[in-house]
Amino acid sequence: MSRLLRLFACFLLLGAGGALAAPTAVVLEVEGAIGPATADYVVRGLSRAADEGAVLVVLRMDTPGGLDSAMRTIVKAILVSPVPVAGYVAPGGARAASAGTYILYACHIAAMAAGTNLGAATPIQVGMPNPEPAQGKPADKPDATAGTLERKQINDASAYIRGLAQLRGRNAEWAERAVREAVSLSADEALKQNVVDVIAPDLPKLLTMIDGRRVSVEGHDVRLQVAGAALVERQADWRTQLLVVITDPSVALILMMIGIYGLIFEFANPGMALPGVLGAICLLLGLYALQMLPVSYAGAALILLGLAFMVGEAFMPSFGVLGLGGIAAFVVGALILVDTDAPGYGIPLGLVAALATVSALFIAGVLGIALKARRRVVVSGSAGLVGSLATIQWVADDDPCAGWVLLQGEQWQVHANRPLHDGQRVRVMARNGLSLEVAANDDSGGV
Repeated sequence: MSRLLRLFACFLLLGAGGALAAPTAVVLEVEGAIGPATADYVVRGLSRAADEGAVLVVLRMDTPGGLDSAMRTIVKAILVSPVPVAGYVAPGGARAASAGTYILYACHIAAMAAGTNLGAATPIQVGMPNPEPAQGKPADKPDATAGTLERKQINDASAYIRGLAQLRGRNAEWAERAVREAVSLSADEALKQNVVDVIAPDLPKLLTMIDGRRVSVEGHDVRLQVAGAALVERQADWRTQLLVVITDPSVALILMMIGIYGLIFEFANPGMALPGVLGAICLLLGLYALQMLPVSYAGAALILLGLAFMVGEAFMPSFGVLGLGGIAAFVVGALILVDTDAPGYGIPLGLVAALATVSALFIAGVLGIALKARRRVVVSGSAGLVGSLATIQWVADDDPCAGWVLLQGEQWQVHANRPLHDGQRVRVMARNGLSLEVAANDDSGGV
């Protein structure tokens, strides 16, 4: 009986220990340009934190900005998250510029480390060069003559960040200035102007400083109880790391080139398998990455047209016409492919030049092979028979000027102007239907 009591007491202690276990705060890293990979990482991180019962998610940020679509995906995930989210610009020297400012405003708690900054949230002009400021006007103010598209983008972004500021009770006037005038603030200034809630030197101190604060989570007033919570660093998994690599426009373009050339080599040499398999995988990865990016359809169409021309040059040599046209279309398409000036999402001119050079060398190789084949003596068909040497195997009984030879693995009947004899060397002069016209070879010694 005493043994059963002791066992029961152990179960009670285990249950109490689980109940008294320290709460957890999940830390997600938002570093570098914000793109599809970052959005996927944050959305899945918030979902997993909710499933695990975390009391807080901390987005530790150091970003120059990124794609508008990715930023809005992250903001939506924060707004519907059942777990409070704290945006924390850290460590010292970090920034939450452009898209990072919107994300920080969306968080339930906005925090910064000393020596950090935020702001410059003016949306990047998409698909067009940024207009030069008019003479005599400050460069940080939108030009009154800017196009309708730019005004619509700025007005939309201003309303968006103002709504986030009003939702979280932060400085909406400065938020709108960050969009319209691209202004920025240091951590101390942001705290004074009610742009952020706290300045914390590190994560444990941040948890202590925000403990007891009340925030609105899914429309409910929630009191944060995060002091002493165990910090769980949630690193990017293989899926996120793969997305980070392939959603780089430069990498996506290289993958497409490898894919196309792999398929060319496979079709030119059926049965090799490796070029075809590698090419198909690279091509699919490249296309998958491009569909996640703000791609110009005209640029994509020009790239595909250029690749099609280069493939045509490989299989139907046009002595450079298709190849040069393909290279020109590819270069122009690559330069206008990514329809944004967001940091980290441009295609370097050097990469385009390198890929164009590789394509030009490939076309030059195909041209060389075509020219060499054009100058080569024909060795098959009727033209290949003329001029060939053969040996008379036997002479016809009824016609001493006719006989039979073995040529290119086939038996041919031959006719000559002079009598033939067995073993005589003759040269083919012409083909006449199913027979050949021959003459005695000058070097054979025949008559």
